[in-house]
Amino acid sequence: MAKAIYLDHAATTPIHPQVLEAMLPYFSQKFGNSSGVYALAQEAHKAIDEAREKVAQVLCCRPNEIIFTSGGTESDNTAIKGAAFALRKTGNHIITSSVEHHAVLHACSYMEKFGFEVTYLPVDKFGFVRVEDVERAITDRTVLVTIMLANNEIGTIEPISEIARAVKACAGKLDREIVVHTDAVQGGGTLDMDVNKLGVDMLSLSTHKFYGPKGVGVLYLRRGTPFDAQQVGGGQERNRRAGTENTAGIVGTGVALGLAAEHMDSYNEHCRKLRDRLIKGISSRIGGAYLNGHPTRRLANNVNFCFEHLEGESILLSLDLAGVAASSGSACTTGSLEPSHVLTAIGVPANLARGALRLTVGHDNTEEDIDYVLSILPGIVEKLRAMSTTAQLI
Repeated sequence: MAKAIYLDHAATTPIHPQVLEAMLPYFSQKFGNSSGVYALAQEAHKAIDEAREKVAQVLCCRPNEIIFTSGGTESDNTAIKGAAFALRKTGNHIITSSVEHHAVLHACSYMEKFGFEVTYLPVDKFGFVRVEDVERAITDRTVLVTIMLANNEIGTIEPISEIARAVKACAGKLDREIVVHTDAVQGGGTLDMDVNKLGVDMLSLSTHKFYGPKGVGVLYLRRGTPFDAQQVGGGQERNRRAGTENTAGIVGTGVALGLAAEHMDSYNEHCRKLRDRLIKGISSRIGGAYLNGHPTRRLANNVNFCFEHLEGESILLSLDLAGVAASSGSACTTGSLEPSHVLTAIGVPANLARGALRLTVGHDNTEEDIDYVLSILPGIVEKLRAMSTTAQLI
C-alpha cells in the first residue's frame, strides 16, 4: 500500500499529542478516585474542576452547568429523557427532525413507549429544518424540541439560534416551559459553541470528534432547566450523572476543546480549502456524481456525494485497497443495507442513496492527499460501473 490517507474525521479523530500528554499522568501516578478526601483523590478532583472550567469557557456558561458523560450518545439520551420525564406532568410532545443522528431518533422513539408523542419534521433538499415548521409543530403539550447543530452525514449547518428563538417565543405565548436541545457533536471544534448565542438549554458534545479520547462527552445543562437524572447510584456530577468520573478522559476533554477553540479559524480555513478542492474535482471529473447537503452552509470539512449506478460499500472497499479511509455515511450505521435515512429525507432516490460516499478531512490532510484521491476515484467509479453493467447483462 503506497498511501495511507485518513478521510473519515466525522467518524473519529486521532488524539492530539498535547491531549495525550495531559491525560497520561491520570492513568498512572495521579490515579485517585476524585470522590475521596485524601490528597491523591483531591488531585483528581482538582483536575476535573479545571477541565470543567475550560469546557465552560468555550461554551460561555457556568462550570456547574457542565456534565461529563461517556460520549455523544449518552449526552443525547440523557438530555432527551431527562428533560421529557421532568416535564411529563405538563405535556407529552417532543419535536425533532427526520435527519437527526440515531442517538436522538432512537431516544425519541424510546419515549413513545412511555406515552410521549413525537413529531419528526421534514427537511428541504439541502437538509435544512425550516423554522416555520418548528413553530407550526408546537402545541400546548410540547415539552422538548431537539434539533442537531450540524448534520453528521451531509454537513448541513442548521439554523439553531433562529429555531431556539422561535421556540422560546411560542413558549412565552403559551405560558409554558419548552426545553431546547441540540446535538452539537459534529460541530465540536468547528462551530461557535456559545450556548447563549445558540439560545439552547442543553447541548451535547463527544470528545473524540475534536481530537480527544473516545469514551467521554459533555452535556451542557442550563441552570434551572427541568431535568431528571437518568443514571443514578452515586452523587457525582452534582447528582445528575452517577458513576466514578473518567478523570483522564475529562482532562483530555478540557485540553482538546480548548485547543480546538483556539485554532478553530485556522482549522476551518485549512479544511475548507481541501473540502472545496474535493468538491470541485469530483464534480468536474466524474459524471453522475451529486453533491449532498448545502453547497456552502456546510461543515468546513464535509464532502458527501452520491454516484449513479454504484453501491457505496464497493467504493469504500476500492478506496481502502488504495490506502484511503472513508465512509458511506454515519459510522454508527456502517454495514446497513438500507439507504441513509438522511439522504432519503432530503429526497435522494433509494437506488442513488446507496451509492453515497462521505469524505471528511482533518488537520493532517494535505493538498497532495486530495489530489491523490482525485487521481484514483474516477478510475474506481468507472471500473465499478463497468462491472455493474456486466453483471446486469449476465
